[in-house]
Amino acid sequence: MARIQLELPERFLFSTEIPVLALHLNFTGHLDNAMVLAMVSEARIRFWQSLGQDPVDVHGVTLMAVDAAVQYRSQAHHGEVMVVEKAARDFHPRGLDLVWRLSERQSGREVARGKTGLLCVDLASGQVSTLPEPLRDQLLAL
Repeated sequence: MARIQLELPERFLFSTEIPVLALHLNFTGHLDNAMVLAMVSEARIRFWQSLGQDPVDVHGVTLMAVDAAVQYRSQAHHGEVMVVEKAARDFHPRGLDLVWRLSERQSGREVARGKTGLLCVDLASGQVSTLPEPLRDQLLAL
């Protein structure tokens, strides 16, 4: 069976910590696959905030998730603290990808890795927009 292969950058721009809560667990007692994306979404909000941006209005656009790829690497359990790291890459005229890694803080064990494709949407019109130059410049300067 062919598996998704995701290469990670040498350096991440941002990291944040999120504990695994009871509500993140599936019926077998480990981190639910869907909750991985919920944690990554929370980390994306924190990432934009760390850059001084409103997550809904990033340099005049909303960055809408249009695709996601996840590669699960190990299980995580209640009480563990996940470190979510982010990096921007694959810039294109209407968006970019945020790649990420989810690791257990104490051991450094990689739990998952992935990428989220983001599309720029103009706040006023709701139409697809171009990637704002100030945003691209800000991310490339990190």
